[in-house]
Amino acid sequence: MNVQPSSLPLPDLRDECLEDAECLFDPELHNGPDPAAGDEHPDVRTAREDIAKDICATCPAQVACLEYAIRVRPVRGIWAGLTADEIAQVAMSRTERESTERESTNTNEFYAGAA
Repeated sequence: MNVQPSSLPLPDLRDECLEDAECLFDPELHNGPDPAAGDEHPDVRTAREDIAKDICATCPAQVACLEYAIRVRPVRGIWAGLTADEIAQVAMSRTERESTERESTNTNEFYAGAA
């Protein structure tokens, strides 16, 4: 990938993820069983997610996958080595950081204009 994933439009980012993603070889490992099939035992889920995270750790699409997941906020599965709940936390932290940076920039511009 020659461009930063954060600068890609969502459809291009999705394509970037799908190009080399390791999870494509075993989607159920990363997404879990069909929710309609019933609940997954917590021990089985933990083991499955740990294996999926290990696969993500070496995946060439990990950076693009993380950016994609932050933007779409999945409700389940392992994305770039993180659970959907962990992705939500990362996304919230990013939003808070960007908000703080925006406020700081606006304040600096206000005082620069007053001088």
